[in-house]
Amino acid sequence: MPGQAAKVVITERQQVILEEFRRSRTESQSVSQRAEIVLLAFEGRWNQDIAVQVRLGRNEVGKWRSRWRDSWEQLTRWECLETPRLREAIREVLRDAPRSGSPGTITAEQITQILAVACEPPEKSDRPITHWTRRELAEEVVKRGIIPSISESYVGKRLKRAALKPHRCKMWLNTKEKDPEVFQRQVEAVCATYRDAPRLSAERGVHPISTDEMTGLQALERNAPSQSLRPNQPARDEYEYTRHGTTTLIGNLDVVTGELTTPTIGPTRTEEDFVAHVQTTIASDPTGEWVFVMDNLNIHVSASLVTFVAQACGLTAALGKNRNPVCSKIKRRAASSDCARTIASASCICPNTVLG
Repeated sequence: MPGQAAKVVITERQQVILEEFRRSRTESQSVSQRAEIVLLAFEGRWNQDIAVQVRLGRNEVGKWRSRWRDSWEQLTRWECLETPRLREAIREVLRDAPRSGSPGTITAEQITQILAVACEPPEKSDRPITHWTRRELAEEVVKRGIIPSISESYVGKRLKRAALKPHRCKMWLNTKEKDPEVFQRQVEAVCATYRDAPRLSAERGVHPISTDEMTGLQALERNAPSQSLRPNQPARDEYEYTRHGTTTLIGNLDVVTGELTTPTIGPTRTEEDFVAHVQTTIASDPTGEWVFVMDNLNIHVSASLVTFVAQACGLTAALGKNRNPVCSKIKRRAASSDCARTIASASCICPNTVLG
């Protein structure tokens, strides 16, 4: 005689998450299927009816009903105490329990060699690609004789466990400073600037600013108004757009607050544009102390910028054309001021303005 089916209870928040799992294209098929079982059981459907709809046996349906019933109280605690973790907790309930599996056929040494190949550039293996794919990596380790055969999925599993993503790449900028001791001093000076920023801001009102540009921003206008979000539907933007050229953003990141302050937007990024940006930034607090941290782009060390800082510092002597004498004069002028601070690759220093 068949037993009584486990009673399924779900909260509104749990129901929303289960609906998302059921419709998701990124969740595993098993999780989506089991989410549907729980939802159908909550509607009061019989196990045999659910089994026909999800194409599983009646006993399997009963098993997942029982697991949800047994886990519901704990899920409710997660919902009340740590709501952000509820989604993952539900996913764990719907996943298969850990299994011992069959004995491994790939040794630790072979796995290490596979990961080592993944860390090599593909051109070293005469592969006409820039980044490894799972298929190319599987073919290469077999070609090298590391292992007789291996599937793409197993390669992907090992890469995931090792937190390696050979298909991805981020930009990196190497220093142009050839002297390692000079570079080390520059790094320490910049790090000290960031480290001391909260204290100097609180004690003396110093504004530590990290400045950089973002060029080539497309000015796009959507050809139709966006649609507002609705229940079970996110906001939607019109796909077609009209180009209105490009623009440049010069931004200041306040090191202490993390806010973008006094940004300027214009069509170009020239020497004059950057000087105007610095002037606008300082004008927001003319009597305050400022520390600008930036790279060595030519507009950051231009004659116009040096002239502006020299005028702000009250230097009236001829500055000359060579960058080093100019910096030396300004540094000597600022050395006697308690307000001046030198940071890495400083191009101009004065009592109220520091550029680095």
